[in-house]
Amino acid sequence: MLAYMQRTTVKLPDELDARLRHEAQRRGSTVSELTREAIENLLGVQHGKRRLLAAGAGASGRDDISERIEEILANEIQPSH
Repeated sequence: MLAYMQRTTVKLPDELDARLRHEAQRRGSTVSELTREAIENLLGVQHGKRRLLAAGAGASGRDDISERIEEILANEIQPSH
């Protein structure tokens, strides 16, 4: 866990709040922990670290991957908005 955390207020519809609280209770967790986990998953972050990108593992069926690797990695690192 991080030594310092920023407090953030999030407004949720009643139904989503109820589902979040129910899931936290079901897991034996807190709403804060579950919310952090969901945000980390959304942003591709695991346990406070950026995700590791793997290139060249497996068969894609494409023959231009080695020529496009810089473009592919740039698209993964800089998510489009």
